[in-house]
Amino acid sequence: MRAPQRSNRAYRNVARVIRPLLLAITKRDWRGVENLPATGGYIAAANHMTNFDPLTFAHFLYDNGVAPKILAKSSLFTIPVVGRILAATGQIPVHRNTVQAGQSLDAAVTALAEGECVAVFPEGTLTGDADLWPMVGKTGVARLALTTRVPVIPIAQWGPQDVLGRYGKVFRPIPPKPVTVVAGPPVVLDDLYDRPLDTATLREATGRVMAAITSLLEEIRDEKAPAETYDPRRARQAGEA
Repeated sequence: MRAPQRSNRAYRNVARVIRPLLLAITKRDWRGVENLPATGGYIAAANHMTNFDPLTFAHFLYDNGVAPKILAKSSLFTIPVVGRILAATGQIPVHRNTVQAGQSLDAAVTALAEGECVAVFPEGTLTGDADLWPMVGKTGVARLALTTRVPVIPIAQWGPQDVLGRYGKVFRPIPPKPVTVVAGPPVVLDDLYDRPLDTATLREATGRVMAAITSLLEEIRDEKAPAETYDPRRARQAGEA
């Protein structure tokens, strides 16, 4: 397979090691590739169920000519070997709840302006929904999308949780697991571009992105998501009550 044009040497070297492993332990069903923009920067936004699904997310994009710049929590960059790989391949650290929090957004804006695909998990962490449906997203993806006005491509995936469960530590590569990844058409956000970038606008945009991802996942799973989306803030408040 020809490596994506925007992949650097480190990216290609990592792919030479990881991609054959993923090919061996998954049975892939890639759909909606026609929705990935052929030119220009864009945001790829996916659901997040397990610590394994960043690999399947990246695999889907890489196999379709894209070397994504993934927004990853900054703590991963401090892990020996892993941190060096993330930095060498141009991934973007997210400094949560610190004075450096804005730096990840600035780096993502720069990458998008340069025509890169920036890959994000709008939920910010693994979903708290017991059935692995997407939960309420954080507004970072909305701020990035409305600031740059680039397309946001919703992507849903299902199957990585069978390789490594949510919060799981038991890796189950045998037998190979079916993994479905589907990209949908760009989320409609242009009617929000000229509105004030306030909480209401950000929540509206975030809700649209998460609704698009959830709709794709409903198609993959052939079932409906819960009527009420899991909200970790409400769950914490209920636990404290």
